[in-house]
Amino acid sequence: MQFAQPQFLIIGLILIPVVALFLLWARRKQRNAINRLGNDELITRLSADTNWRGRRWRTFLRLLSLTFLVIALARPQWGSEVREIEQEGLQVMVALDVSQSMLAEDIKPTRLDRAKLEIADLTERLDGDEIGLTLFSGASFVQVPLTSDYLTALNYLDGAGPEVISRPGTVIGEAIRTAAGAFDESLDNQKVLIVMTDGEDRETDPMAAAQEAADAGVLIYTIGFGTPEGEPVPETNEYGEVIDFKRDQNGEVVLSKLDEGTLQAIAKTADGKYYRATAGGSELDSLLGEIDNLQRAQLQSRFETTYIERFQIFLALALGALILAEFIPDRKEGSREEARVTVRRPNVLSTTSQVGEAK
Repeated sequence: MQFAQPQFLIIGLILIPVVALFLLWARRKQRNAINRLGNDELITRLSADTNWRGRRWRTFLRLLSLTFLVIALARPQWGSEVREIEQEGLQVMVALDVSQSMLAEDIKPTRLDRAKLEIADLTERLDGDEIGLTLFSGASFVQVPLTSDYLTALNYLDGAGPEVISRPGTVIGEAIRTAAGAFDESLDNQKVLIVMTDGEDRETDPMAAAQEAADAGVLIYTIGFGTPEGEPVPETNEYGEVIDFKRDQNGEVVLSKLDEGTLQAIAKTADGKYYRATAGGSELDSLLGEIDNLQRAQLQSRFETTYIERFQIFLALALGALILAEFIPDRKEGSREEARVTVRRPNVLSTTSQVGEAK
């Protein structure tokens, strides 16, 4: 036998003795209060019909009921059964821009950190869908292949930054091709690509790549990080500390601006939608609302061994012990009748005596 929630057993080891000691203390306090009445004969006569043994049994049954209830809460399990689990869902690949411009702070804390938060939120809200991660800046590669192991995906996400790709720049078109090539073509479910970037790309043709993806049945949703007004691009040292801002040949600070036009065109080409990133992440709600109704298919089938829950037995025993305790009478029926007779007899003798005196 094993317990699914053994912490309740620890609570029970503390709670049940405390309750037992409290009941013992209350019982002694009650006896002391009775003894203070003074007259032992009177106390004996008043308590003659008290069912002391029944009261002890009632206390025992109540403690037993509490014990069974604690065991039920701990969810005892024994025996097992094997079930076939079929996982259905979408294939969701996220292409994350990790270029230096994503360190701009026009979205707090930075564009890149905000994007990571949205990916983490996305993994928490996916229900059985597979997720993968492609990183890109001046080059692109699949960091996490499609998987239903969300924890692994998040572990790799933590280390995503400009330092993972030595080549500077932003190649959105190449990233789309890399991510689209990571989908499993043997599955007939919907393939979704989410591109998270500020949209600046002067090296590739994102539209051509988006059209190729659309022809392969891939929906592309884009999320733009930044502002159209632009923000300086920080330059950091090996410790991640900001030491300056990126400058052009004339020494002027370079502003990184959100290119919404490019991102809108990519999404439109691949039958998706464009969203601008916000501090509250409301765009993720809209995105999930869009993909919730897409076609899902069986991703994998596996056998899972589960233990059989047996808490119902102990819950029934707890209820039975509690009900049984309530049927134990507080007074002895036989003693109650004797008490009535004892009360009547003095009245009869007194009456007889009074009649004799009258004669």
